[in-house]
Order: sequence, then structure tokens, then C-alpha cells
Amino acid sequence: MQQLAPVNKIKEILQECRRIAVVGLSPKPDRPSHQVAVYLLRAGYDVIPVNPGHREILGRTCYPDLLAIPGSIDMVNIFRRAEEVPPVVQAAIEKKVKVIWMQQGIVNEKAAALAEKQGIAVIMDRCVKVDHQDLLAP
Repeated sequence: MQQLAPVNKIKEILQECRRIAVVGLSPKPDRPSHQVAVYLLRAGYDVIPVNPGHREILGRTCYPDLLAIPGSIDMVNIFRRAEEVPPVVQAAIEKKVKVIWMQQGIVNEKAAALAEKQGIAVIMDRCVKVDHQDLLAP
């Protein structure tokens, strides 16, 4: 059963995670994933686009999947349907990420439990942009 993360935990995550892979990032400005990524870039985060259909989004190299990204990743922000989350979580476990964040409307309890079992913090059904605006924006 889904449990809401405490506000102080979300604030801590947003303060500590600096390198964020956005899985399912769209190049279309009217899409929520695009708007969230632009916001995160403006807020000073290192945003890494992940979308196998593109080589570049937002002027940044776009990777086909998490495992293709060089170096470490602090957070994986997922913009995929709930049933498409498990392979993303499996790759995130392999990359040893600190946090998996499933955007608003995305809940996958089994994938969350698998990640948490590996010591990865999981946030589900919340918008990282909204939480950042509420908790950290000046």
C-alpha cells in the first residue's frame, strides 16, 4: 500500500540529489516531462534526458536508457506508464541510484518494493517540480 513520504524526506532528497535522469523526457514543450526538465535545469540541477528516440533534448545529450549514461546518477525521475516502470527500476538498481521518483499519476508498488529492498528511496505519484516549488523555491 502506497505511503506518502514525509515532507522533510522529500526536501532532503531535493537538496541532496543534483544529477537527475529524466526517463521519458519529451522534446515537445507542451509535455509535462519537458516542462519539469526545463524547471529542474533552471533550478540548477544536472538533467540527463533518457529517450531512445532522440539524440538530444534541451541541448543535452539524450541517452537510450539509464545504463548508457556515463557516471553516477542521484535520482531517476520517471515519466512512463506504471506498467513500464519495472525495467527502469531494474536499471536504476544496476546504476546504484539513490532515489527513484515516479511522477504524479505513476504508481508501481512491486517496483517500489524492489528498489526499497536495495536501499533506494522511492517517491511515487508526486511531481518533483511542484514539490521543489513548495519546499525550496525562493
